[in-house]
Amino acid sequence: MLTPPQLRAARALLGIDQRTLAARAGVSLPTIQRMEASEGYVRGVVETLTKVVAALERDGIELIREHRVSAGGGLGVRLRDPAEPEPRTTRSRRETVEA
Repeated sequence: MLTPPQLRAARALLGIDQRTLAARAGVSLPTIQRMEASEGYVRGVVETLTKVVAALERDGIELIREHRVSAGGGLGVRLRDPAEPEPRTTRSRRETVEA
C-alpha cells in the first residue's frame, strides 16, 4: 500500500514535480494531485496505482512497507512511528565539535 507522504517523498528523492510523475506514469496531473491529497492510503483505480508505482520503481524508488527491511542499498527515507522512542545515535567527538 502506498501513502501520500511516501508518494511525495519518492518525487522529492527523484527531484520531479507532479506533472513529470504524471507524464512518466501515463496518468493525468489531477490524478497525481488526488493521490497526494488522499487520507491514509492512496486511493484510486488499481491499474492507475500500478502505473504510478511502476514509474517510480523504473526510476529507482523502492517503496518500503511498514515493518519491512529494505532490500536495496541506495538512499532512502522512512518515517519512524512517532510512538516509538527516538533512536540514540553515536557521534564522534569531532562530529560534535563541528556541529
